[in-house]
Amino acid sequence: MSEEAEWLIDVADEAQTAELAARLAPLIRDTVRVVTLSGDLGAGKTAFARALIRALAQDPTLEAPSPTFTLMQLYETPACRILHADLYRIAGGEAELEAMGFEEATEDALVLVEWPERAPSLFAGERLEVRLSFAAPETPDARRIGILAHGKAAGRLKAFRTMREFLERAGWADATREYLQGDASSRVYEVLRRPDGAQAILMISPARPDGPPIRYGKPYSAIARLAETVKPFVAMADALRGQGLSAPQIYAYDLSAGFVLLEDLGRDGVVASGAPIADRYLEALAALAPLHARRLPDVLPVEGSTPYHIPPYDLDALLIEVELLLEWYAARVGGGGISSGSKATFVNLWRQALIEIVMSAPTWTLRDFHSPNLIWLPDRQGTARVGVIDFQDTVLGHPAYDVVSLTQDARVDVPDELEMRLLGHYARKRREADPLFDMAAFARAYAILGAQRATKILGIFARLDQRDHKPQYLVHLPRVESYLRKGLRHPALADLEAWYVANLPALFHA
Repeated sequence: MSEEAEWLIDVADEAQTAELAARLAPLIRDTVRVVTLSGDLGAGKTAFARALIRALAQDPTLEAPSPTFTLMQLYETPACRILHADLYRIAGGEAELEAMGFEEATEDALVLVEWPERAPSLFAGERLEVRLSFAAPETPDARRIGILAHGKAAGRLKAFRTMREFLERAGWADATREYLQGDASSRVYEVLRRPDGAQAILMISPARPDGPPIRYGKPYSAIARLAETVKPFVAMADALRGQGLSAPQIYAYDLSAGFVLLEDLGRDGVVASGAPIADRYLEALAALAPLHARRLPDVLPVEGSTPYHIPPYDLDALLIEVELLLEWYAARVGGGGISSGSKATFVNLWRQALIEIVMSAPTWTLRDFHSPNLIWLPDRQGTARVGVIDFQDTVLGHPAYDVVSLTQDARVDVPDELEMRLLGHYARKRREADPLFDMAAFARAYAILGAQRATKILGIFARLDQRDHKPQYLVHLPRVESYLRKGLRHPALADLEAWYVANLPALFHA
C-alpha cells in the first residue's frame, strides 16, 4: 500500500490560496507528476493552478487562463513542462481523452487536472490531490483546502506541514520567505520578512542520517564529533550570548524537525574586496581571548529538552579529520599510490604530534571561526560588534584551533604581516585576562593545529568536489596548501613534513 499524508488548511481569501500554491511549488516540482484539483464551481481550482504555474514559471504576471473551453493549456517553464487541463466538459471519460491525444500531451509534463473525477481511472496512482471547498456562508472568500499526497510526495508533504505549523506557533506564518544560501553542509537558510517589517533567519537542518560505520562501529560524523541535530546550535547560541559574544538570539526552534528561527545579524562581514578588514579581524580575536581565559561549563541547558554535553575534541576526532587527506585529496595531487604502510605512518606521526594538544586544558572550540561565519555589527560596542553564526560543531579543545582558523582563513588570503599582528594582539589580550599565559607553548600548538586544520580542509574541499559535486571550493586549495607548508615548517612537525615531502611532493612544487 502506498504511503499517504493528508493536511487541511483554512485560508481567508484567494490571495492566501495563491500563496499556499506558491509555497507548495518546490515540493510539487521535485516529487509530483500529477496534481488533481477538485471542488465545486467557483471554489478556486483555477486560482490555485494559476498561482502554481506562475511560481514554477518564476513569472508572477504570466497569463494563465482557465482551460475550460480549450480543455488543455501547455506551458514551458524553467522548472518543467506543464499541462493544465480542465475536464469539466468531458462527457466520454477516458475514451474521449484518449481520442483527443491527452496521453501524448502529458508525456514529460507536470499535469494539473481540474475535475479529475470525469476520468477517475487515469488519476488513481501517485499524485497530489487538492480539494477546495467553501469554508462557511458568512465568509464567502474563505476556503478550506485539503491536500492529500499519495506515494513519494507524502514524506515531503509532512515536512511542509510541520514547517508551516512551526512558523504559525512562532508568529511568523505571514512572513515571506526568500532563500538565502546553503553552505558546505546540508543546512539551508531562508530570510523571513513579516508585513510589519520584522526580519529573521530560518535555519532548516534536519537530523543527519548516520553514514556507514567506518571505525568502532561508528560513522564519520560521530567520530569527528559533528552535530547531528540543531540542539547543539540552540545550546551554544544561548551559552555564547551569556559569555558576552554576539551569537544570534533564538526566537523559536523545533529540535525534532530541525527548524531554528533566529535573529538576523545582517550581511556586513569582516572581508572587503576579497581581503581581510584588519580591524575587524583584530576585534574577532579580542572576543576570543577572554573567552579562552575563563573556566567554561561543558554541560549546557536547553529549554524543553535534556542538557547538552559539549563533546571533547579528542584524539580520535582529530585523527579521523586528517585521514580525509588520504582518502580524498592524495589522488588529486598524484599521491593515489600511497602504500598502506605509509598511510599507517602518517596516522602514527599525527597521533604523536596531537597527544600534547588533547592533554592541554580545553576551552570551547567553535571550530568554524573564520570569515564566512563572522558578521560585523557596528551599532554594538566593543567585541560585541563581532557576530558569530556557525558554532553547532563546538567541542572542548585547544584555544589555538579557533585562532588559527581565522589567522589562516581558508577562504581569504591573510598576509604574513597581518597574521603576526593578529597573533600579537591575541597574546596581549590573553595576558590581560591571564598573566600566566604561555605564548611559546601556544605558538607550538598553533603550528600543530594549523597543519592539522589545513590537512583536514584539503580533504574536505576535495570531497566536496568529488562526492558532493561542489567544485567551487577547489579555488581555495592553493591557499590552504600554502598554510599547510607553513605549519609543517615548525620543528615540532619535522617528521610529518618529511612524510608529506616523500608522499605528496606536488604540494611543495608551488
